[in-house]
Amino acid sequence: MRRAVRDLLRACHPGPAAVVTVVAALLAVASGHPVAGVLTVTATVAASQLAVGWHNDWLDADRDAAVGRTDKPVAVGAVGRRTVGVGALVAAAVTVPLALPAGPWAAAAAGLGLASALLYNWPLKSTPVSPLPYVVSFAALPTFVLLALPGSPWPPAWVLTAAGLLGAAAHFVNVLPDLADDARTGVRGLPHRFGAVGSGLIGGVLLLGSTAALVLGPPGPPSWAGLAAGAFAVVALPAAGYAAATAARRGVRAVGAFRAALAVALVDVLLLLVSGAGLRE
Repeated sequence: MRRAVRDLLRACHPGPAAVVTVVAALLAVASGHPVAGVLTVTATVAASQLAVGWHNDWLDADRDAAVGRTDKPVAVGAVGRRTVGVGALVAAAVTVPLALPAGPWAAAAAGLGLASALLYNWPLKSTPVSPLPYVVSFAALPTFVLLALPGSPWPPAWVLTAAGLLGAAAHFVNVLPDLADDARTGVRGLPHRFGAVGSGLIGGVLLLGSTAALVLGPPGPPSWAGLAAGAFAVVALPAAGYAAATAARRGVRAVGAFRAALAVALVDVLLLLVSGAGLRE
């Protein structure tokens, strides 16, 4: 039983799911939620992440097996495809009810983020509009967290802009290590059409835009932390583009570009958390 549970959790993309859930919980704390509010946010986002991850592995079971993804429990037969499908249905079904104690608008934002992510899994992943669900789902996360706080207004435009740009950047950067596998199985989202170099450059520009929104968007002059983050992005993002170009010339996975861009994305998330109560201004 323990192994079955472990394999089922491995099928939900546990790394990204845990990161998103923890960021949502920390954002709830930073923006002033009471304990009950933090628990509501955490449970809702965790259920949403489980639904998206399991739905993805249910859809991609044959594709993952075709490219030899030994890290995918469904592809190697460690957990049944039906099992993760049922898990995705259950997790999706409880997401909005878990958010309802935070109010109807917050629940609607949580539902929008979930629906958008599921639409990315199918049918938008292999279309030219593949970044759109990332933009919507990333912007929906701080919207849900803030609307779940009693008396909180709608999030300001700079928060939605920063989150949306970060989501689009995440899409372009996330595909870099898997471009070859995706090409073999017919995945043709927008980043795949630009290739490793183009995706690395576009992802870098989007990350820089997200960083700029987080540094310049809040009321008042930029903080020293924001200026330092901006300087780091200006240095790291050209390195990411160079790494993507080098990987493309060598015909290898663009892992270096992925890591450089991931570092900037982490800095952006930290800036968002540091903003705290200022997110409502």
